[in-house]
Amino acid sequence: PLIGVVHAAGVLADGTIGSLDAEALHKVMAPKVDGALNLHELTAERELSFFALFSSAAAALGNPGQGNYAAANAFMDALAHHRRSAGLPAISIDWGAWEQAEGMVADTDAARLARIGVKLLSEEEGLALLDVALGAPEAQLLPIRLDTAALRTVAKAGALPPILSALVRVPAGRGAAAKGALARMLAEAPQAEWEQIALDLIRGHIAAVLGHPSPQAVDPEKNFKDMGFDSLAAVELRNRLIGATGLRLPATVVFDHPTPTAVALYVVAKLAGEKKALPATPRASAHTDEPIAIVGMSCRYPGDVRSPEDLWQLVLEGKDAIGEFPGDRGWDTERLF
Repeated sequence: PLIGVVHAAGVLADGTIGSLDAEALHKVMAPKVDGALNLHELTAERELSFFALFSSAAAALGNPGQGNYAAANAFMDALAHHRRSAGLPAISIDWGAWEQAEGMVADTDAARLARIGVKLLSEEEGLALLDVALGAPEAQLLPIRLDTAALRTVAKAGALPPILSALVRVPAGRGAAAKGALARMLAEAPQAEWEQIALDLIRGHIAAVLGHPSPQAVDPEKNFKDMGFDSLAAVELRNRLIGATGLRLPATVVFDHPTPTAVALYVVAKLAGEKKALPATPRASAHTDEPIAIVGMSCRYPGDVRSPEDLWQLVLEGKDAIGEFPGDRGWDTERLF
């Protein structure tokens, strides 16, 4: 008899959001969404011991250039939760990358993952984690190897995704200080030196993205495509520059401005423009003894709380506000429970 199902299919068609078309979406969605949904429907009446879906960390954490892949795997996660809510076995495993000789992670991808703090799982580690996942009570797990030292470096540069911020400790202000660092550097230097300062910073980030030993290895007049930049590397550099400049930059910035020098000129122009556009802000001193000023607030809580005053009184008196399950929300409780 059939005792379990493992859905492990996956296809990549990477590209930035603007470059994705129907074909790129279908190529990635079909093996994930169609395959998993068919298996779910065909086995819904079977007495299965397990129903394992191989998802990806991209669904939980996001990954530059993999919007279609992240969405397809997010469906896998949702399907696992749906099956659990219906009383059916399911586990969606949001795998980090594996170090297989032939797999979905190329050498360049592995190097990029290492820079942002993700290490590859060995085959032995992956299989051991699969055994753990199949017996886990949760509907979704995220087995991934993270390099906290690399994460700390990313955090100091102000580029760590908020979802990972609790995993590393960075001295207060270091991550925030990294954002907009270029603007402060330019403010302390003569305007004639701005382009060179920006270019030096940009070359440093390019060297980090490409794995060069130093910024001097980056030719400031060489085209990004000739350096080996693809769409994923372009997004990584853009994210680094956002952290360093504090500017909102498009994902195509390195293709719209195809050399390091061109990007430096563009960044300096934007920073200079924003500085000129900022209006003078008058400073006002507050003359009040209030430690907290509440600007606006609304309340609708159990215990007949309809205003901030009601809420403060409820807390002050320590009342029990537990009441009946609300019947005016339109929730289909018969189906849910």
